Amino acid sequence: MDKILEALITSSHPLPVKKGIVKKVVDAAENSVDREQCKAMFDLTTRLILTGEDDFQKQVGHQVLDAYARYHRCEFEEFFNKGFILNLLQQGYGSLDKKDIAIIDYIHMGLKLIMSCPSVLEIFGCMHTEVLRLVCERPEPLLCARLSELLSDFVHCIPRGKSAVLFCQQLVRTISQFQCSATQEEEIRGFISQVNKVSNLLQSIWKAEPGALLPSLQEVFVIISATDSLFEPSIALASLVQHIPLQMITVLIRSLITDQNVKDASMTCALCRMIDWLSWPLAHHVETWVIALLKGLASVQKFTILIDVTLLKIEQVFHRLWYPIVRPGALTVLSHMLLSFQHSPEAFHLIVPHIIKLVQFLKDEDSPTSKIFLVQLTELVHCMIYQYSGFPDLYEPIIEAIKDLPKPSEEKMKMTLNQSAWTSHSNSLASCLSRLSGKSETGKTGLINLGNTCYMNSVIQALFMATDFRRSVLSLNLNGARSLMRKLQLLFAFLAHTQRAAYAPQSFFEESRPPWFTPGSQQDCSEYLRFLLDRLHEEEKTYRILQCNSPQSSNSSTHDCKSLENSQEASPLTETALPRFEDGKTLIEKMFGGKLQTTICCLNCKSTSQKQEAFTDLSLAFPPCLEDVIEAGSTQSFASADYESTMPQCCTGVVSDALHSEPPEIHSLQVEEIGHRSEMASEMLQKFPMQPIASIDSCGLPMPADKLITVHSNKSIEQNDKTKSVPHLINYFLAPEILNGDNKYYCEKCASLQNAQKIMQVVDEPEYLILTLLRFSYDSKSHIRRKILDDVALPLVLQLPVEKMSLKSPALGQSLLSDSAENLPKKLKSCGSVDSSDSQPVSYLLSSIVVHSGMSSESGHYYCYARNTSSGSVGQLCYKADLAGLPSQGCATDNDESNTSVIWHDPNCKESSKEWFLFNDSRVTFTSFQSVQNITSRFPKDTAYVLFYKKQGANCGIYPSAINGLWVNGEPPLQKELMDAITKDNKLYLQEQELNARTRALQASSTTCSFRPRGFDDSDPPGSCGPSGGGGGNGGFNTISRLVF
Repeated sequence: MDKILEALITSSHPLPVKKGIVKKVVDAAENSVDREQCKAMFDLTTRLILTGEDDFQKQVGHQVLDAYARYHRCEFEEFFNKGFILNLLQQGYGSLDKKDIAIIDYIHMGLKLIMSCPSVLEIFGCMHTEVLRLVCERPEPLLCARLSELLSDFVHCIPRGKSAVLFCQQLVRTISQFQCSATQEEEIRGFISQVNKVSNLLQSIWKAEPGALLPSLQEVFVIISATDSLFEPSIALASLVQHIPLQMITVLIRSLITDQNVKDASMTCALCRMIDWLSWPLAHHVETWVIALLKGLASVQKFTILIDVTLLKIEQVFHRLWYPIVRPGALTVLSHMLLSFQHSPEAFHLIVPHIIKLVQFLKDEDSPTSKIFLVQLTELVHCMIYQYSGFPDLYEPIIEAIKDLPKPSEEKMKMTLNQSAWTSHSNSLASCLSRLSGKSETGKTGLINLGNTCYMNSVIQALFMATDFRRSVLSLNLNGARSLMRKLQLLFAFLAHTQRAAYAPQSFFEESRPPWFTPGSQQDCSEYLRFLLDRLHEEEKTYRILQCNSPQSSNSSTHDCKSLENSQEASPLTETALPRFEDGKTLIEKMFGGKLQTTICCLNCKSTSQKQEAFTDLSLAFPPCLEDVIEAGSTQSFASADYESTMPQCCTGVVSDALHSEPPEIHSLQVEEIGHRSEMASEMLQKFPMQPIASIDSCGLPMPADKLITVHSNKSIEQNDKTKSVPHLINYFLAPEILNGDNKYYCEKCASLQNAQKIMQVVDEPEYLILTLLRFSYDSKSHIRRKILDDVALPLVLQLPVEKMSLKSPALGQSLLSDSAENLPKKLKSCGSVDSSDSQPVSYLLSSIVVHSGMSSESGHYYCYARNTSSGSVGQLCYKADLAGLPSQGCATDNDESNTSVIWHDPNCKESSKEWFLFNDSRVTFTSFQSVQNITSRFPKDTAYVLFYKKQGANCGIYPSAINGLWVNGEPPLQKELMDAITKDNKLYLQEQELNARTRALQASSTTCSFRPRGFDDSDPPGSCGPSGGGGGNGGFNTISRLVF
């Protein structure tokens, strides 16, 4: 058969004929063949694969060898033996050199075919020596890449133990000699791919053999610190940086800068070559290592090296800014080099001639990333010009080129320069560790659980992610104050700027814990939130009273005291300790405060009383189901909801025991639910599913007997629909209620108890609408609080009806406000004089969701979903026009008359995959809104409990506006006292990391590199956040995968 095949492929027959006969040869491989025939076929196919004249012959060799090796495994095992492989690797094959990539590819193929044979172990043993020898011969990048592929597929061929260390060192040496002479983009991409395959092999060996990592890094430093001018290491070494654990930065840099055997010339060469690595595309963390070494040298006062390297490389680093793929890392290094080089303008003046061209280039590029980068570059240039004033001839053209871009404040520039100088404390080695080594990929900071404090952690993260509130708190000047607001400001500052992955809020917890909360036990997060906001509110009011009564204002007039919010007098704490609002509101009132107006109308004399009450959150009860109400008993008569469509909407949701021919005019309050109706589309009109008989009768409509249903509730009753939504609950909260029976209203005009109707209206909307879903109800049968596990749909956007009241009598309005502190003021007027109202829907964007996992309020676990939302964030939403044609599973809309609706969740909406965060104590991960929506359906014990909605539209006007780019990424600059506290803690943290890194380095031979998070924080204390406390089981937090949605 081998003779026939050989004659065939060398014949002049047409190619289709050859392929047809080859197919028959392949099919015949399953037939029984003697040993000699198999060997002859293996010899022929090997010769075709390695020395075939064209691609067809090599392809035939692969096909036939694969077929015969599979069907005649014993014969192939005898052929493909240790001696044969050693001969290939040491002698080559015929005219084929031993370093030809075809030999490596052939061995790779043979190992795949013989993998299940016993003799493969003997082959692995000989490969250990041969691959080490091959690497020592410094193969070309392509051959080294093919060898790396072979070793990645067959890790048993990689040397072990001490040989693994030597192999890694030699592989590093080999990479250092890689050279690329290609000029075409495709060839360059191929070279980069080959290098990455080799570096990935090294990474896998370091993970399997941790003891090989440190010797490999030492070899890298020996190579790049060589002062031999005849040898220039390849920039391909930069590909290794991304595989070095960032946790090792401190200990490695420390060992380098304190090693007396490392000469200044060698250190200079090493630093220069590391800066060259910035040109390597896709090289991650190179800038982190460069800056770490720069800071390390500054910490030991190696200023000569820093000056020489800066002047030698500053222009090269600047020119890297022209290339988007390496621009971020280059800008980071450039910023550090310029800001730290403060003794002379020489370094800055080297790049001054190139700035205008780069600015114009970035403006012409006109991409979102280039715009962000241009702002960052501009801020850096302003800092340099501020530092080295006195060169107008050099700077005027630059200032003209960047005049339309934001300019940082003088205070910010001073702070930046003070923190970056070589002699500053913040530039010491202790601060050189990148935040990436501590925090998760989200860049957010977690909060350590102090012992069942997840209720506090989830609330704090929700408040922190309320962008306008966070910025307002951070912008307050509270230096020296010993207040809860000051502790909250410090906590927010740490969450924003600490290098720790998670921060322990011990001080804030002790200050903010309600006195009746027992330390170490689980508590209600909504109760804690109300207490916290009330404390902050009352604290600010107290400070204002103290300010009014302070000596500075003792000689002031009463008018000056009343208009304190506009005064510039200094408070007892600090000159500008508190924000000033024209309406005199506190920060809590401005952010979270709203007003509810309660109107009670006597159904006998038609007189009304009104009262306005402030609120910081709305507690939304779940409407009782129809079946539950009927089972419990009945005292009232209602019409079924399906009859509602035949009734005029004149008295929606009014119930009365007495019949009136002229019912009072009641404005129907409805929360507009935007999108997501799907199965509930037909039921959305049933905001109040039961219609009262009295209302129907008064409207002159007949009531069929089969439509009468008796219930005992005074509010609308929901039919048994398991799916509820936030707008449903708000509508139920605002639904008109009848006061009758034991709950009759005492009418002063009638001087007796009368039936009355009660209406609640939102008359002043908050900037942040906090909604608490009352999930814990008292079971009168079992005498325990049970949790309502109903799934509640959460809209991305909801519209809250706000009644803008227009009083007909100013005097009456003043009296109502003056009596706002009373429980239920009885200031009556006729129904005909009820304030006219103008219902205006106010749009709110979902900001945060605090989730409770468990079965009771005394146990379980809290965690928080949140995203950044600030004023004017409408652009983050997805809008669609005319959504009627969309499938129900994608997004459904309300049947309103508007042509544009905001959807709940649209699969076609390109929502950022990194917009939502999951805060679970110290663990912070990226998540999606889809995960938020599905949480209860996937984990029945996990239910949304407290919701934060941010009002869309106008800016709150709390914190100073970011004029001329005063803030970094929209955040206020930290005051010195806060910055000092964070810097001090960061130093402490990095010293801890350094100690841990040294310990790991000493024990590297017995440990493994693991970068997995520690996981869940609550260590299962009694009756709390662990599985035994109600949060465990199938719906609890007992696995790492459970935390990632």
